Amino acid sequence: MTHEKQHPILLDYVRQYPLPHGVRFTYGTAGFRSEGSILASTVFRAGILAALRSLKTGSTVGLMLTASHNPISDNGVKIADPDGGMMIQQWEPFADALVNAPDPEHLLQLVIQFVKEENIPFGGGQSANILLGRDTRPSGDALLEAAKQGINSVVGAFAIDMGILTTPQLHWMVRNINKGTRSSESDYMEQLAKSFRCLVDLAPDNTMESKLVVDGANGVGGEKLQQLKKILSGLDICVRNTGKEGEGLLNEGCGADYVQKEKAIPSSFGLDDVGMKCASLDGDGDRLVYFIPSASSNNVDLVDGDKILTLFALFIKEQLDFLCNEQGFDNKEAVSLGVVQTAYANGASTAYLKKLGLEVVLAPTGVKYLHKEAATFDVGIYFEANGHGTILFSEKFLSHLQARSDELSSTASGSESHKSGLRLLEVSRLINQAVGDALSGLLLVEAVLQYKGWSIKAWNELYQDLPSRQLKAKVADRNAVVTANAETKVVKPPGLQELIDEETAKYPCGRCFVRPSGTEDVVRVYAEASTQEAADSLAQSAVQLVDRFLGFAGSHQKA
Repeated sequence: MTHEKQHPILLDYVRQYPLPHGVRFTYGTAGFRSEGSILASTVFRAGILAALRSLKTGSTVGLMLTASHNPISDNGVKIADPDGGMMIQQWEPFADALVNAPDPEHLLQLVIQFVKEENIPFGGGQSANILLGRDTRPSGDALLEAAKQGINSVVGAFAIDMGILTTPQLHWMVRNINKGTRSSESDYMEQLAKSFRCLVDLAPDNTMESKLVVDGANGVGGEKLQQLKKILSGLDICVRNTGKEGEGLLNEGCGADYVQKEKAIPSSFGLDDVGMKCASLDGDGDRLVYFIPSASSNNVDLVDGDKILTLFALFIKEQLDFLCNEQGFDNKEAVSLGVVQTAYANGASTAYLKKLGLEVVLAPTGVKYLHKEAATFDVGIYFEANGHGTILFSEKFLSHLQARSDELSSTASGSESHKSGLRLLEVSRLINQAVGDALSGLLLVEAVLQYKGWSIKAWNELYQDLPSRQLKAKVADRNAVVTANAETKVVKPPGLQELIDEETAKYPCGRCFVRPSGTEDVVRVYAEASTQEAADSLAQSAVQLVDRFLGFAGSHQKA
């Protein structure tokens, strides 16, 4: 089929999904996200985008319907690239233009021009495969149909419905299918369970807290954890907020975002949970935080993404030290281990990691930026404070590690060096290297705590967080704020950063930055100081400065 024959087919489909009036969509860190009721045209056009991406790469891509930690009325759509990661940034401007094209004819011209520029085989000469996934939101079914129609509008493109999944499961499937390895949901579950068992078997016989109470955010993560429990051994998990009818609404008073931001006990937790080791997933299962419910109030002792990163970094460094210092890698081939954080990482965590001798790199907010930085190391670990993160292992390092482990199995089997190599290999199989994954992350946390023989209290006491406060100020145009240095310094409007610096200098251990949101018309403010009162005051001062420079456009809220 020629391009010209494809054009009327595309036009016929596009006319079925008119744009909602007066709305503009932007492809942010999490793709397109808005009220589920107005997303049909956006999701339809994202189906076209996914089909073009698959045609361009000659590989399977993914399309996920989710709004993660957002309220149940919201939904969203994002594309998973062939490596299982986020869609490349170079395609984001086209994505924005595509979903906002005012009429079918304008959209067709955009597609024709882009296909020509990118040299995409468009018109039926090559097939495209797109894996579709969705979370448990009520709007998911209707939007799934819109996505399928968008894919079907491109001749040679095929939609493969994988059903209800966590977001990380879909990313994992895309990555594995393109690597030619097992990629079904049952394969995912079996791999996690197998690697977890191997890590526990390789751990010392330590006594530790065996019971874990998990808040599933009334979303898909709780449901999948229930399934995973059936094939796990050596771990006593009690799942609350699984999403069953009558338990509560998705992300309402529960979930990782709620626990992390509010530092409050999620719904369905009670007095019996006080002092227990607890964890919370978010609505689509890609964020994870731990916490200890307090006996004196509704608050929690939060063990956030910074401390998950720290736990993993300690463990990985220890295993690498065994390999490199005993019978491990040749010193000529030193292993690069790096930690990637955003400006939202608590200053105490960064100081602790540097004290350990780890290289810490700062990246702009957003998984796509952290993932890219982490990929520059042999072993790169990244986590946002909100609990979204993972560990990346370079193929070169894994190849070398496998060869070294095979050698040690015959020359020094059972040695600590041999066990360390095996542990690192199993970590690379357990952790989801495509994207942050609450289920795989939770199992790795439990395996490392078992190895260290630590309670959650001991883990939490590695360092003391500096008090912090996050606020957001609604503005007319968030793009009026331009930042640099991984979003820690304001470049525009001129003069704002100097005044923020003056305010920050008034507070012991003060640190403050402002940045435009990637998803809302708000400016986000983060402040740290030696006391909570000081952090609150610094954050309020920064918000007032934002108001002065950008104009007050609404209430100030917690971020």
